[in-house]
This record gives sequence, structure tokens and C-alpha cells, in this order.
Amino acid sequence: MYGALLESWREAERRRAVDHREVAAAERFGHLFRCLALDPAAGPAGLMDALIETHRRGIAAAAEFPPHHAALLADLSRRYRLGVVSNFDYSPTARAILEGAGVAGLLTAVVVSDEVGWRKPAPVIFRTALARLGVGAGEALFVGDRADIDVVGAQGVGMRTAWLNPAGEPLPAGVARPDFEIRDLGELRAILGLDGRGSRGAARASQETVEET
Repeated sequence: MYGALLESWREAERRRAVDHREVAAAERFGHLFRCLALDPAAGPAGLMDALIETHRRGIAAAAEFPPHHAALLADLSRRYRLGVVSNFDYSPTARAILEGAGVAGLLTAVVVSDEVGWRKPAPVIFRTALARLGVGAGEALFVGDRADIDVVGAQGVGMRTAWLNPAGEPLPAGVARPDFEIRDLGELRAILGLDGRGSRGAARASQETVEET
């Protein structure tokens, strides 16, 4: 079973790498059944749904949310419209993580690749988020921890970027330098001038929307 689950993930990743189209959970678990030489339609009613839900609960339980992030997002939500853009093949998982962390109510938009059909760095998922937030690309700051998909994707539609790089990894080859590089999400306070001291980015960002992922 574990081998089939791993193979279904690898196949989904192979397909996603072609053009960044999402492979939804039902498709991925359908491949899992084929790896086991089973026909999901021949099994008990609701088997596929039960398997996906079990997987969702396991992933949601493993998610960690630093306590100081909640306070930061609460502060930011008083001045900015916040959105999440997430690569998840089953949107209830992403939404459950946000709800469990107690921050879902702070967000104006939650855009998940499962619903859009495209994954970061595809332009459409970023543009969908901008449309739901009601802002232009030049008004937004995108914060993400993957230079290859978050920074590249947001830059591709004209958004400014902050790369969350806690380990201080080197910027991957071929990726343009982000506007900001931070080790912790809390550094957004200084970038946006919320710490009372201001920063080199505060004046530019004071009237803009922040998107966080």
C-alpha cells in the first residue's frame, strides 16, 4: 500500500511538471488503485472518498503553525487584504489547516490549485488570487518559501516578492532575485513598517495588499 501511495505521488508530480496542471486527489488515488491492480468502482461504496479523507486528516494533523504567525496575520489583516495561494490537490486539506490554525477568518481569498486546475508557478493561479482580492499585480507583495514556484510565479505576473528562506539557502540558478529575502515571517513587520521603525520597503508597501502562502 505504501509503495502504491508513493508511486501515485510520483506519477502526479511527473504530470504536474509537464505544464503545471493540477492532478486532483481523486485522479491520484485512482492511480494508486491501478498500482494495486484493483478497480475502485468494484469496491465498497464511498471507498475512494474515505481514503482521500483519511489522507486529508493525516496531512492536516502533521501541519505546524508557529504561534507568532497568528498575531502577525491579525495585525496585517487590519491594514491589508490577505490571501493564500496554495498547491494542494485536495482543497479541503488546505482549508482545514487554515481553520485549525485559527486564521481562516483573516483571509480575503484562499486560492487552491485543486479548485483552479493549475499549480504555482502557472500565471493563472496568481491572477485568480489578484482578481479575488480586487487588486493589480503592482499592488501586491507575494510571500512564499519556494523560490522556484513562489518567487518565479509571482514575478511572472508582475508582483513584488518576499522569499521566506529560513535556512539561508542560495537562490536557485536562473531565478531573479526577489525584492526581499527573510528568515521568518515576522520580518514582514519591518518590511511593511509595522514595527514602528520603518524600513527600506515600508514607504513603498504602506498602501499595498499582501498575499501570503
